[in-house]
Amino acid sequence: MPRAARITLPNYPHHVIQRGHNRQVVFTCADDYRYYLDNLAEWKTAYGCKVYAYCLMTNHVHLIIDPGEESERLGQLMKRIAGRQTRYVNHLEGRTGTLWEGRYKSSPIENDAYLLACCRYVDLNPVAAGMCSAPEDYPWSSCSAHLGGTGDEWLDLDPAYMGLAETDEQRVQQYRECLARPVSEEERQAIIRPVQRGQLTGGATFIDTVVEHLGRRIECRGQGRPRKSEK
Repeated sequence: MPRAARITLPNYPHHVIQRGHNRQVVFTCADDYRYYLDNLAEWKTAYGCKVYAYCLMTNHVHLIIDPGEESERLGQLMKRIAGRQTRYVNHLEGRTGTLWEGRYKSSPIENDAYLLACCRYVDLNPVAAGMCSAPEDYPWSSCSAHLGGTGDEWLDLDPAYMGLAETDEQRVQQYRECLARPVSEEERQAIIRPVQRGQLTGGATFIDTVVEHLGRRIECRGQGRPRKSEK
């Protein structure tokens, strides 16, 4: 059976997940993480994409990427950075073959509450995995940058984050308060299920608008909604 076409929309953020082949470890040392981020920063600029959030775990990555005017740029970006990482690891380990599972997963995200909730979910991923107690302590995510840290000057600040407050200090405080609230299982499913199924992350109006634009039906079972307080 042929695979369903991936839904990619211009000028919308997308939650992207890519896992190691057979869930094998992808990043084994700091240099591996740095190499991936250097390539992400280089090629997101080359392709005119925006990266709003990221988290590199040992065997998978979470990214929030807006491809800009040309939706195919998302696939081109993912192909470029995945290919470079594969060649880099294969060279270091004297091996051949694939590093990643065959196809990355992605879901277009409705702006406002859904975008903020997805970025928050990405930044909290290491805490959920038991890798740290404070999300800003994890060195391979966008959390530190969202809390006013330095080192990710290439990271783009998404409109939902910018809309939290009028000043940088106020935004940091508002986002810190967002991070302090636990992610419920309902919210987690509302964020992760659409990516796993290649569906849309958003409310009914957003889904109806995309369906009308694409001119084809999209199966969207079990869509949830982030908590109201996440707006």
